[in-house]
Amino acid sequence: MKFKRITAEDEMDMTPMVDIVFQLLIFFMVTASFALQKSLEVPPMQEDEEAAQTQTIEDHEEDENTVIVRIDGDNVFWLSAAAWNEEKEAPSVQEMLVQLREARQVKQGGTPPSKLLVMASPDAIHEKVIAALDAGSEVGMEEVQLSTDHGE
Repeated sequence: MKFKRITAEDEMDMTPMVDIVFQLLIFFMVTASFALQKSLEVPPMQEDEEAAQTQTIEDHEEDENTVIVRIDGDNVFWLSAAAWNEEKEAPSVQEMLVQLREARQVKQGGTPPSKLLVMASPDAIHEKVIAALDAGSEVGMEEVQLSTDHGE
């Protein structure tokens, strides 16, 4: 019986294997998608504060500092602001953003509206409501409120 001697030349070279592992690691790190989560800042509740004042929809409509976004049962956005005489329709999220920016534009000497009230129909889909809330924070509204619109 003859036994074959293993020499240093017969050993497997691991250098190419390590190179491939590093290339795969870099590939997966670069191609991994990271979803950025948007969030709304919620102020902490203050214990010494009395019960919050309740405001009616009419109070918000008369307030020049408030822009109202109403989402009807057909998922169409309707925007109203103090500067406008009537409600404006926005069938898409992009159109709603354009109209929100328009409502935030200030005439000489005035201050832009800083409050947004989103009134959503119970039949509106959740995606549209979240899009309206995100749009408010995107255009720089300082206070964003959500209400359910049971009327019509």
